[in-house]
Amino acid sequence: MTKKKTPNAQRPTPRIQWMPDGNVREEAPLYSASNKADSTLNTQRSTPNTQRKTNTRFDLEERLLEFSARIIRLVDALPNTRAANHISGQLLRCGTSPYGNHGEVEAAESRKDFVHKLKICLKELKESRRWLRLIRKAAMLPAPKLSPILHETEELIMIFFASIRTAEKNSK
Repeated sequence: MTKKKTPNAQRPTPRIQWMPDGNVREEAPLYSASNKADSTLNTQRSTPNTQRKTNTRFDLEERLLEFSARIIRLVDALPNTRAANHISGQLLRCGTSPYGNHGEVEAAESRKDFVHKLKICLKELKESRRWLRLIRKAAMLPAPKLSPILHETEELIMIFFASIRTAEKNSK
């Protein structure tokens, strides 16, 4: 027996909040179709993914958007100290930059320009990784709460590194 959602149901937005014991909790976003207000089965709505069963589309832009949103929520959860304010400003800039720079990558004017802009995204992701590691080392947030975003940062770094390597190889 399945429950039918009402049209006015709202999907909860992920957020980071302080718990009374001093820990921080990040609510994970819900991605299943049953949680959407306008949930329609894929069999009822024609999408390009229904034709490609084995090769699902990987949307890097959407992943970078979610990464940027998580960085913003994490920065908002940092304590209001002099050190945390400095780190939060740095992390906010470099953590949200790859999303904007990825738009520039898509509009590159040449192969050389494409590679250069990919390298900018990679550089910003590496800087984000350093700031996140500092936050963990300084215990500004609990280490288990930082692990998922650090893991995502590592994955994005690997994706951009592989993209740069492929683009450089293809340009020769």
